[in-house]
Amino acid sequence: SPLYAKQVLKKKFKIDTIVVTRTSLFHSLADSLAYTAKLKKVYGPYDQQGSKFLVQVLARSTNIFYKVSQIFIDTSLFSHKFIDSLGNSIIEKIKNGSTTFEQMAKTYSMGGEGPTEGDIGWVARGVLMPEIEKEVVKRKKGEVFRIWTSNGLHILKRTAEPKQDTGFALMMRVFL
Repeated sequence: SPLYAKQVLKKKFKIDTIVVTRTSLFHSLADSLAYTAKLKKVYGPYDQQGSKFLVQVLARSTNIFYKVSQIFIDTSLFSHKFIDSLGNSIIEKIKNGSTTFEQMAKTYSMGGEGPTEGDIGWVARGVLMPEIEKEVVKRKKGEVFRIWTSNGLHILKRTAEPKQDTGFALMMRVFL
């Protein structure tokens, strides 16, 4: 507990609320431990920027996660008119069955999703751009749709029903 770290061990500690944005492909040690670590178990020591510390997950709460795939076409490289036409063509090919979403993502996506065939995984509510999340929430599993944002055209596919999972964790770092 924090009092044990302070009074008995006489160590500095920091308590953080960690937001879990994905259930795989973690961005840092903190979100990986926030999602995968057992409650109350002590992990470490870890070394970061010259200081060593131990980590303990104190508590967790849930969030809603959406499984989404994306084909992103950047407006900084092509004209709006060309991208609109290309987007319509991609969606038409997917809907008529002449190709799959995954094949189109490998061929056309400019957002880094090509190697994963468009799959961006389980993403927490509040992480997606608001205009994208608004549409993802309304769509059914397997539905392909498109959204324009200031960055470009997003052709999206909701690949699973939403699930509730660990969305936040309260973590304590004790500095050694």
